[in-house]
Amino acid sequence: MSLARPRPPFRADHVGSLLRPPRLRAARAAHAAGRLGAGALRAIEDEEIIAAIAKQEAIGLRAATDGEFRRAYWHFDFLAGLDGVEMYEPEQKVAFKGATLPHALRVTDRITWRRPVMIEDFRFTAEHVGRAVAKQTIPSPSVLHFRGGRQAIDRAVYPELDGFFADLGTAYQDAVTAFAAAGCRYLQLDEVNIAYLCDPEQIEGLKRRGEHVEGLLEIYADLINRAIAGRPREMVVSMHLCRGNFRSTWIASGGYEPVAEVLFNRIDVDAYFMEYDSERAGGFAPLRFVPRGDKIVVLGLVTSKSGALESKDDLKRRIEEATRYLPLEQLALSPQCGFASTEEGNLLTEAEQWAKLELCVAVAEEVWGGL
Repeated sequence: MSLARPRPPFRADHVGSLLRPPRLRAARAAHAAGRLGAGALRAIEDEEIIAAIAKQEAIGLRAATDGEFRRAYWHFDFLAGLDGVEMYEPEQKVAFKGATLPHALRVTDRITWRRPVMIEDFRFTAEHVGRAVAKQTIPSPSVLHFRGGRQAIDRAVYPELDGFFADLGTAYQDAVTAFAAAGCRYLQLDEVNIAYLCDPEQIEGLKRRGEHVEGLLEIYADLINRAIAGRPREMVVSMHLCRGNFRSTWIASGGYEPVAEVLFNRIDVDAYFMEYDSERAGGFAPLRFVPRGDKIVVLGLVTSKSGALESKDDLKRRIEEATRYLPLEQLALSPQCGFASTEEGNLLTEAEQWAKLELCVAVAEEVWGGL
């Protein structure tokens, strides 16, 4: 019997970002150096995105993204497009386990959605998919708060954080409405911070910085719900959770147990892409909190951090293990994160990337009888 899905997420899916092809990397570098105009860069981006969409469809994926080819970062490009938010280079940079992120965000004015950030990017993707569904990824609104916190939010603009969260939620609601109006029916919020709240070291870091930690998970849940409250019924909203992904490095550790009940029962998304490629993510037991019914958990069992290809048998065994806590009908398969959360990309080749996505498709067809 086939358990193929008529709507996203599909039994084999992927988080979104893809390794930047060499031609695109060269073009972006030339543009940054002033040797290539914006129009010429856009034309090269267009061509590479069309090729990436065709490749996704050719290997059997039923959802396709633009690979985030027009972005430098999975998060900053979108968030810095909101009025009141700017990107800058801080003295104290975000430290991964083996790498450092050079930029950060700060809030300098009231947050609003006025510019159509990434709307035309989505339209381009939608115009060039064939049988696949065009998927759009944006950072979760919690990203703007978690890393910089109170210190990165101008006190003259937001003396109290209640106003900050209210404006941020409204700005995101306007953004989601704009994507819906552009025809988006598959939107993903990339949410790393709820996964970070599973790590005692991250919690202590927030406390040392003077953040109010109690109730933060619930604040983020309400913020996300506000962001997606006005979406049309036919729009699927997924949430991707991971513990950091920059040049194949990471930030946080810890299983989902501390956040699972709120994550699965208080946040009104339709699906969860969940990192499960290493012991740092813990076991599947927190999946017992997922309500039985329509919500889907996409198991991120295939790592995007290295080129070593997982075995089909190992993936099938882990999927079977997950069914102890959630029925097979509510599960799907994907890589644990994107392959290039930033334009530098993870430490594997394009051939290895595509082999991993092909593996997801092959395993899904064998386990669920279709995609």
